[in-house]
Amino acid sequence: MAAPLDMELSPSLSLELPGGMAGARRAERSPGCAGKGCCYLNRRLNQLSSHDPLWKRHCKKYWLISEEEKSRRNQSWRAIFISTYSDLGRYIHYYATLKKAWDDLEQYLGQWCPRMISSLKESVREEDLDAVEAQIRCKLPDDYRCSFRIHNGQKLVVPGLMGSMALSNHYRSEDLLDIDTAAGGFQQRLGLKQCLPLTFCIHTGLSQYMALESVEGRNKYEIFYQCPEQMARNPSTIVMFITGTSYLEWFTSYVNKVVTGGYPIIRDQIFRYVHDKDCVATTEDITVSVSTSFLPELSSVHPPHYFFTYRIRIEMSKDALPENACQLESRYWRITNAKGDVEEVQGPGVVGEFPVISPGKVYEYTSCTTFTTTSGYMEGYYTFHCLYNKDRFFNVTIPRFHMVCPAFRCPQHEWQQIPVNLQWMKMKIPQALMTPEIHAQCWTFLHPLDAAVGIFAQA
Repeated sequence: MAAPLDMELSPSLSLELPGGMAGARRAERSPGCAGKGCCYLNRRLNQLSSHDPLWKRHCKKYWLISEEEKSRRNQSWRAIFISTYSDLGRYIHYYATLKKAWDDLEQYLGQWCPRMISSLKESVREEDLDAVEAQIRCKLPDDYRCSFRIHNGQKLVVPGLMGSMALSNHYRSEDLLDIDTAAGGFQQRLGLKQCLPLTFCIHTGLSQYMALESVEGRNKYEIFYQCPEQMARNPSTIVMFITGTSYLEWFTSYVNKVVTGGYPIIRDQIFRYVHDKDCVATTEDITVSVSTSFLPELSSVHPPHYFFTYRIRIEMSKDALPENACQLESRYWRITNAKGDVEEVQGPGVVGEFPVISPGKVYEYTSCTTFTTTSGYMEGYYTFHCLYNKDRFFNVTIPRFHMVCPAFRCPQHEWQQIPVNLQWMKMKIPQALMTPEIHAQCWTFLHPLDAAVGIFAQA
């Protein structure tokens, strides 16, 4: 339960509300005020604070109360604000942002993914959230609590609210966990101490976690995918691919991408392919566009193996002449990693198919690639032959598209075993051969948490 209205509000918000209640009470208690003047001022401010139309703006700003909802409640604006504040007052700085995100998402899902709506759970109570905090012995951030006062995640079903990804032999779909399931998965083991799962994929076991404390090299409340360190001495050692700095930023940025069409809807599911609007190329009547995605569950940092999938859309203009219909014959790729190493690939068709493109027709396919660096790009062309003139071949440009691994952090305790050996290595290198490049490389390994993260993220 929130504290009384005038005691709980921040000074700036108290003064912003009708009548400036905090100011009125300070004036009333001020020993320097003349008695009659203070009484008149206090009476006047109380009159203003009871003027109902002044509360309308605050009901809409902080609680997103509409005229229709007011009519349904059959209460004054002032009564609505105070009753809502008594229940949700601790979330006044988060509620409007998160409520709008949920409303926008529900409206979008109702149009494009209607069966996902039925998987959403109703809100939880304050006492439910307090009970979870007592169970896990950690405080939940207010933005997370606020979101669950609106919706308690979703049922463990497919498709997941937090997006899907599919390859020929791999499928991932992440559910937004309800509070009880999340609490049941709260981690105290080495590598994931005091981490709360936010999502879960029933096919891969993959989760995104939120750190509830600043331990094991994590920042408090940051959100990440965990990736086992294959070369670590300790099997519990993980690498964290960072996906958010807070629940509010993580959830609202995802919703914004969904409702603005940043992620495609395929078979009633949200697929987490990112499309660069500049990554489009048109040759004659054929347009090629590309979207990409990073798969943390198939990637590793040590050894370096970064797995990306890409989805390509090939479309012939509906205004093209019928005789321009053609068939894809072969593909050519030029693949470049962050070090500038180039690999060229050429072969028949795409994913074992030779699609026919005609006016207005669209062909889409998904494939994948890996890099030993945290980023890279691909470009190339398709060779087509005309169906009505089989002697005519022409190339269609595939635009350059970039793939970048998200920022990640290596665990602190694993790297602490390394400096002695590297210090010995520095001692064994003659001073004359200690170039700035070699010195920097040694420094990077000796100070991995300070240097390596930045280098990895920018590679």
